Amino acid sequence: MKFDGIFEKTIVIVKPDGVQRGLVGEIVRRLEMKGLKIVGLKMMYLSEAALREHYAHHVEKPFYPGLESFMQSSPVAVICAEGKNAVGAVRLIAGITNAGEADAGTMRGDLAMGLCNVVHCSDSVDNAKAEVTRFFDENEIFDYDKTEWTHVYMDDERA
Repeated sequence: MKFDGIFEKTIVIVKPDGVQRGLVGEIVRRLEMKGLKIVGLKMMYLSEAALREHYAHHVEKPFYPGLESFMQSSPVAVICAEGKNAVGAVRLIAGITNAGEADAGTMRGDLAMGLCNVVHCSDSVDNAKAEVTRFFDENEIFDYDKTEWTHVYMDDERA
């Protein structure tokens, strides 16, 4: 999978609370309204192994069993979005982790109240690269021209 220049790929996981509340379409809509290109989208159940890898930094913490149970309580929707500085753009529109304190206008601020915060999003370019390959096979990521990008980015931004 190519990660070139300023155009990044990043992961958004619509968590079980978002899937159960019917928010997948709203999350996709917000990503697309921002000007990001959806290059991968699928539903899946997350295995214990995938969750332990994904949340390796939390596995030894007392709250991890509850987090794992929550993340396996329903399928999730995994989205790969692409765009200029996509990691930062998605984090901006997602809002802070504690949804009760997230700004209005963000996904978490508008759609959630606490740590059931609707979405996970990659927190760095390096983690985004790892997460894209963790959740998607290469043939599940689509490279296509998004003609509207001529109305999202100036010519020198696309070069």
